[in-house]
Amino acid sequence: MDSNKRPENMKRITTPELANAFIDEQVKLLREQIGSNKVLLALSGGVDSSVVAALLIKAIGTQLVCVHVNHGLLRKGEPEQVVDVFGKQLNANLVYVDAVDRFLDKLANVDDPEKKRKIIGAEFIEVFEEEAQKQEGIKFLAQGTIYPDILESDGVKAHHNVGGLPEKFGFELVEPVKLLYKDEVRVIGKQLGLPDNMVYRQPFPGPGLGVRCTGAITRDRLEALRESDAILREEFALAGLEGKVWQYFTVVPDYKSTGIKDNKRLWDWPVIIRAVNSVDATSATIEEVPYALLNKIVNRILSEVKGVNRVLYDLSPKPIATIEWE
Repeated sequence: MDSNKRPENMKRITTPELANAFIDEQVKLLREQIGSNKVLLALSGGVDSSVVAALLIKAIGTQLVCVHVNHGLLRKGEPEQVVDVFGKQLNANLVYVDAVDRFLDKLANVDDPEKKRKIIGAEFIEVFEEEAQKQEGIKFLAQGTIYPDILESDGVKAHHNVGGLPEKFGFELVEPVKLLYKDEVRVIGKQLGLPDNMVYRQPFPGPGLGVRCTGAITRDRLEALRESDAILREEFALAGLEGKVWQYFTVVPDYKSTGIKDNKRLWDWPVIIRAVNSVDATSATIEEVPYALLNKIVNRILSEVKGVNRVLYDLSPKPIATIEWE
């Protein structure tokens, strides 16, 4: 039987009992596959890699080496959460790599969206390869491949795959959730004790905030993006919209407009709010956010985020617009 094909009689994992059975089975299989060898994992903090990390920690403990690369394009608090959850709570063998300057220096003055993506992807591979070379006794590479990745990418995990590492280093792949759908992965993560805001994290692009800081990325505009996004997420959570709205974020484009503050003219950026609902990202509708909530978010962003003088709401459905701006 094709190991990349989900059996027709495989039950959907929807309950804690089914999740526990899956975890027990995978722990047994992982121990048989890995033995006393070491496994390397690129831990982004996203749902898939986090669940795989937690599952492997349960199975083989510190034989798993997690590498978290902070490229400066994560949302506010995410690198700290990875360190806290995996490094402190789960006692993982965690390697934290501060590569912020390295990535942002490479991205300076690059405004083409595709070039930005390629730089981010290539630099991540390079950083990860450097860390892999520092490790001894690694035989396996773990990946958070899930079933839709196989269906959409002909067996190659397109979004998170760390390039040619398996071929270059001769690693064998470990993909314990490759036959699961995203909702099932979340149930597994919940049973493994991961925090809800990690398990139910909304979709986040591979290049991170790099595609929401449109045009050539600057550090000050990136910081405005990170802070405005944090305010939006905090207010949506307080209003009970967390988990009800499929995806919401801010965009800070590379242009400015005139404003006024304390009787002085400003030349600052706009913040654009995007909040959409979707099932599979092929189409999306706009969330009708209550005006009182929008007003509160606008006031907070304008008063708390440096370099911003306007807040806009993107009302464009997909199609004709895409969900992300780049």
